[in-house]
Amino acid sequence: MAYSAFAEFYDGLTQNVSYPKRAAYFHELLKKFGCESGILLDLACGTGSLSVEMAKLGYDVIGVDGSCEMLSEAMSKKAESGQDVLYLCQQMEELDLYGTINATVCALDSLNHVTDIKTLEKIFERVSLFSEPGAVFVFDVNTVYKHREVLGNNVFVYDTDSVYCVWQNSYSEENHIVEITLDFFVEEDGAYYRESEFFCERAYTCEEIDELLEKTGFEKLAVYGEDCFDKPAEDAQRLIYAARKR
Repeated sequence: MAYSAFAEFYDGLTQNVSYPKRAAYFHELLKKFGCESGILLDLACGTGSLSVEMAKLGYDVIGVDGSCEMLSEAMSKKAESGQDVLYLCQQMEELDLYGTINATVCALDSLNHVTDIKTLEKIFERVSLFSEPGAVFVFDVNTVYKHREVLGNNVFVYDTDSVYCVWQNSYSEENHIVEITLDFFVEEDGAYYRESEFFCERAYTCEEIDELLEKTGFEKLAVYGEDCFDKPAEDAQRLIYAARKR
């Protein structure tokens, strides 16, 4: 998925995300399960905000994303930050690294963008293949509750300094897939131009994720509510998984 239009506006539309706080949380989570340094894969790294913050915490970071446009933004941030992050343009299911890694993080519902469960299994297989025995795999996913009750068949409007965005959803009970259409309206020289992006997200059940982890060589360590160490509530919108390579 290219996200050619989305890449330009992604950071402006995710200003509510504190990447230093997210990085600190993932750092604590990794330490909890015995990993606080080494080579870390930021899978589906997007514009590289989390990659830079994890590098600041002492990890040797490899950022992987399938969008050249997203990685172009990431390279600009890398230059500004002075952090030494290696970026690779690869689809998650085609992950191909130069060696093994000590930890993987995959954040901000990136795995929900994979709507075919067989492809998700391939992604877990590739992460497993390049993980050292004992390596920790941390990822978050949107829940079925969020897809059904929050995203649903709803429309959201975002008005920032750089863009006016209309976000339209269409929800299918089958496989809990949400079809998402983004229309961006940007002012330029007194006129507005429009760009659009379309993609889908799928919510997977806990049973489906547990089965995939088991099949691909991971031991599930814990499941938490969003950015905490508490058991998730029934109406949790995002789950945090921690698993270890057997």
